[in-house]
Amino acid sequence: MDSMDGQETERRRELVERVGRAVREAGAVELPGGLRLRRACAPTGLDHGVSFPAVCVVAQGAKEVWLGDELYRYDANHYLVTAAALPIASRITEASEERPYLGVVLDLDPALIGSVMVEAGHAVSGERAVRAFDVSPLDGGLLDAVVRLLRLLEEPEEEARFLRPLVIREIVFRLLRGDQGARLRQIAIRGGHAHRIARAMERLREDLARPLRIEELARELGMSTSSFHHHFKAVTAMSPLQFQKRMRLQEARRLMLGEGLDAAGAAHRVGYRDPSHFTRDYKRLFGEPPARDVERLREAAMEPAGL
Repeated sequence: MDSMDGQETERRRELVERVGRAVREAGAVELPGGLRLRRACAPTGLDHGVSFPAVCVVAQGAKEVWLGDELYRYDANHYLVTAAALPIASRITEASEERPYLGVVLDLDPALIGSVMVEAGHAVSGERAVRAFDVSPLDGGLLDAVVRLLRLLEEPEEEARFLRPLVIREIVFRLLRGDQGARLRQIAIRGGHAHRIARAMERLREDLARPLRIEELARELGMSTSSFHHHFKAVTAMSPLQFQKRMRLQEARRLMLGEGLDAAGAAHRVGYRDPSHFTRDYKRLFGEPPARDVERLREAAMEPAGL
């Protein structure tokens, strides 16, 4: 037992060293195989964005994510699985120059998950919808596979190109067998309530400016209105109206930052007909009125990295 504990401690130390070598300055890097690494040298403010199917492992430090009104915290002893594109808010809570936050994110491809499920003998059939986020303890087997994936960053490219898909399949296999198996199966499954809710979320994202008609959407999905509400909230921790509102506000923020629209123009683009209503909702989510919030974000973007 002491030997196994010692090996796990060594793997954790190696994970910190390898992420630290790959990302030497504050910021993030994207690497082959859907791998992203991040370093932060101080706690961050609340960052609003949209999740994507992925597994998130912390080598050092800690982070928290808000999904609706639910808070998920994870650190070097825990990992997070996200199973859908959802409006979230996140922040790094433990980081310093001496002990920076070091994070690993690996995209989860639905086709790959389905392939591993079939090969491993998991039934590929509809099952009940589960919450699209959760945190679980990081076990030694999964930790070891993540470390081996990072080792490939320092191997010759022809060797890494061959071995990387094999290690990623192992990571998916270990996730399927662990506490997060239901969440991974939800990414891959094409039937049942989970798939219907995924279709509903996609519709809402595509038609942000369209008024939400719950009864019509539920009917298109072959669900009763009450069943649709129940299963939508089971997956997203939000009602369909809350989901649409947050996606609208995040898209409006992007339009103001990226395309230079003013608040009224962005509000109209995402379906708000009352500018004052938009401003109230925007301030409630982001903490400041639209113009002030966008000005602050632009000023922050002009600051030197790492300060």
